[in-house]
Amino acid sequence: MTHKKQHSLLNKANEASDMISKHIKDDHVIRIISHNDADGLSAAGVIANAIKEEGGQFHTTILSRLKPEDVKELSKEKYNLFIFSDMGSAHLKLINKFKSEVIIADHHQVDDTESEDHIIHVNPHIYGIDGSKELSGAGSSYLSIRNLGDGENNKKHLAPLALVGAFGDMQFNDGFIGANELIVEDGIEFGNLEIHQDLKIVSKNQEPLYKSLAYTLNPAMPGLTGDLEGSMGFLEKIGISYGIKFTDLEDEEKDVLKDELIKLNPDIFGSIYSVPKENPVLRNLEEYSYILDACGKNKKTGLGLSIAFGERAEALDAALNLQKKYRDQLIKGMEWIKREGAVQMDFIQYVYSEDKVLKSVMGTISSVGIAAEILDSDKPILSMARMHNDVKVSGRTTRDMIEKGVDLGKVLHDSSLSFGGQGGGHDIAAGAMVPYKEMDNFLNLVNDMVEHQIENN
Repeated sequence: MTHKKQHSLLNKANEASDMISKHIKDDHVIRIISHNDADGLSAAGVIANAIKEEGGQFHTTILSRLKPEDVKELSKEKYNLFIFSDMGSAHLKLINKFKSEVIIADHHQVDDTESEDHIIHVNPHIYGIDGSKELSGAGSSYLSIRNLGDGENNKKHLAPLALVGAFGDMQFNDGFIGANELIVEDGIEFGNLEIHQDLKIVSKNQEPLYKSLAYTLNPAMPGLTGDLEGSMGFLEKIGISYGIKFTDLEDEEKDVLKDELIKLNPDIFGSIYSVPKENPVLRNLEEYSYILDACGKNKKTGLGLSIAFGERAEALDAALNLQKKYRDQLIKGMEWIKREGAVQMDFIQYVYSEDKVLKSVMGTISSVGIAAEILDSDKPILSMARMHNDVKVSGRTTRDMIEKGVDLGKVLHDSSLSFGGQGGGHDIAAGAMVPYKEMDNFLNLVNDMVEHQIENN
């Protein structure tokens, strides 16, 4: 059955490849609209690279979220083909009204809307494949361009960039599953993707060891993640200099560090997915996703897109500076969440801030806070930041809570509509925007809906 589902998805994606190929041959400029996170930037990069390699032209816009008014404005633009990547499925009713041909390469939850004949909708959920863990937006985009070109000119060399998006959306969990496995196989078959076992701490070549430990978010390590002093103390206790880089440690010291870190979280040692011939900073695909995420969070999406499009040198230096800024923000956020904790309701918990720095990292520090055992993992968490008259909501939960019936994507979609807002996403991670004046009512409704999901599972 799984094979049949994937086959159906691939057939639809092949239709998208054929449509893109037709517009490239007709010399049409292809309009790409994508999301501003690591997955969305990777998705846009995958499509743009493929079009360029085939001699085509494109015009790309990166958005923090796709609003109904954005879709209506886009529909007025004079392009023959629009591609929505890592977004679009939630607005199918409006996109159906486009006069031009459209490809939606998304992985967010879908409703019952059928796509019109001029729309090719590539979304795993349509085929019973879980888009929260089996295929990312970059993955749907990759499948949509995978067969562009003939024979050896197909796009399997772009498989690693698609996996960058999957890492960005936290889809790696002791390996990749589902349609993501197919993308891994493509990368290995092409020869530019390697997998080896190692410690999964970040910036091994760039940062002092204590910072590498504190900056490692996934997997989170209780007492170390987001805690510079805690990381220093840990290293001193096990007899390793905290100022040295991991790559400069003696083999014996690396073994000691590995043994001690595994005691904190066994997942810290595992599979590393890398492109050996890539720039050392981007070689590890998960770290590549962190760099794109930092560009998106700091509203430098053009920079992130240029890196996904192959630019290095000055662009990469600028992105690394952004990452440093973003990591400083995360450390501040982790200190804040440790100090303040979350407000507890019966079935959910939430954090709220109007601080400018914290606003940009609320979702990340909430999910890491749960993983690092700072927050209660038995309740979904909503991170809330005020944006003028609205509140931006980022919801996170755990696989254990999903097993108990929680689906945050559905909860935030349905609850936000009740207050004239909008929302949606995945079962494990979702977002919404609601009026500030309705915040308390919204929280109460979300709490009731989560209770209903758990009790009726």
